[in-house]
Amino acid sequence: MPAPVVLVAEELSPAGIALLESSFEVRYTDGADRSKLLPALADVDAVIVRSATQIDAEAIAHGRRLRVVARAGVGLDNVDVDAATKAGVMVVNAPASNVVSAAEHTVALLLALARNVPQANASLKSGHWKRSAYTGVELQDKVAGILGLGRIGALVAQRLAAFGMTVIAYDPYASAATSTQLGVRMVALDELLAESDFITVHLPKNAETAGLIGDRELHLVKPTARIINAARGGIVDEAALAAALREGRVAGAGIDVYAREPCTDSPLFGFDNVVATPHLGASTAEAQEKAGTQVARSVRLALDGEFVPDAVNVQGGAIAEDLRPWLPLVEKLGRVLAALAGGATASVAVEAMGEIAALDVSVLELAAMKGLFADVTEEPVTYVNAPLVAKERGVELSLTADQASKDWRNLVTVRGTAPDGQLVSVSGTLTGLRLAERLVEVNGLDAEIAPAEHMIFLGYVDRPGVVGAVGQILGSHLINIGSMQVCRRAQGGDAMLVLSADSAVSLELLGEIASATGARLARVVDLDAD
Repeated sequence: MPAPVVLVAEELSPAGIALLESSFEVRYTDGADRSKLLPALADVDAVIVRSATQIDAEAIAHGRRLRVVARAGVGLDNVDVDAATKAGVMVVNAPASNVVSAAEHTVALLLALARNVPQANASLKSGHWKRSAYTGVELQDKVAGILGLGRIGALVAQRLAAFGMTVIAYDPYASAATSTQLGVRMVALDELLAESDFITVHLPKNAETAGLIGDRELHLVKPTARIINAARGGIVDEAALAAALREGRVAGAGIDVYAREPCTDSPLFGFDNVVATPHLGASTAEAQEKAGTQVARSVRLALDGEFVPDAVNVQGGAIAEDLRPWLPLVEKLGRVLAALAGGATASVAVEAMGEIAALDVSVLELAAMKGLFADVTEEPVTYVNAPLVAKERGVELSLTADQASKDWRNLVTVRGTAPDGQLVSVSGTLTGLRLAERLVEVNGLDAEIAPAEHMIFLGYVDRPGVVGAVGQILGSHLINIGSMQVCRRAQGGDAMLVLSADSAVSLELLGEIASATGARLARVVDLDAD
């Protein structure tokens, strides 16, 4: 039987190539050239890419034998995961390959800022000896504020503590055990901004974090503060940061990522106290080596039919066909639960009821975890690493199945405990011949509404005028309501307003709605639209 064929579409480390050649026939092509890529995909079993090759629906359709798409790196912006999943193609990446490099680059930017290294280097090479012009600051006894205490943030915390810095962090989803182990004091965002001498960003970019450090936040920092972003562009508002630098409200910045990339023209580039690099966080020989060997191992495991730790989708596992339609819904339930909890959940329980309970529903627990952590970690969460992420964050998991279901043929409920000790829950089902997704319970209140890309959840005491106020505020901001439901047990009791909007709702607008309605709970969650 001929060996499987692996197509390498971009440069891969020699160690990765050696791993592949020991088991497979390896071919090469220029993935950036579509005229070469598409025909080369016709009779291969796997393709390995980096960032320049677009593996979209057209490319996947050309790969009639294709079983695996592997990205030698972290991001998957150039891979159509949905199209691959529909075609039964596994997608893998190397999520842990760059964590050390990204952490070290953050520290490099921080040190360069503290000691004016790039400016002094350029000055001296231009023939000037200006020691006094480039006096820096020490790190010892300074306060380092870390936004996001995931894998990279934790590595940065360890390294800065070794400099004798006091480390504080903001991460509403980090467990107390993690911060205690690192010796990090957890604080609110505004407190971190006001106290920190150096602020580093290690958050994923999503609806909640986009523009998180904007004009308001930059008015809270010390004028001696220095800000480093080597995570994702757009988390720090570049225009607001430029204004703060211009007005002397910020002492300097180290920027490796930008809202739009490639970026060769930014208002930040005009400041001497800004150290800018072209997205070099993962650009080390070691990170490239790790990426190459990790995806090579994953491809070998996948083509051998074995367990693949870095699978992004679930095509590699034995999952009952009747359960597959439930995975996107349960992932959404996890994301809604995370939003309702508003912070780290100490425990999460998944309940599967009805006919599906007769199947092996363990994958539903993974789907719920994938959704729960999707918006709170900087590293991609997969069906395979979700239990590890939960363990790292101190979340206890449980799964129960019961073939008896009172109100629905099948029902999945995800329950958790919010940081304030309140129990939160959300339930969903699939209805009709088309298995349409429905949310049918939120925090114990009956509902029936389709999940949507942009959703608002308001918990309040039932009274007249709330619905009208919400509609008026959204209308004044030209945001159209797609659907809305008021959930309550009794008139004048606890109520939950669940609505979908046609466009994103900012946290500032959500605060306006909560203030106008007296809502005790106000959450916005962005779900992937089907």
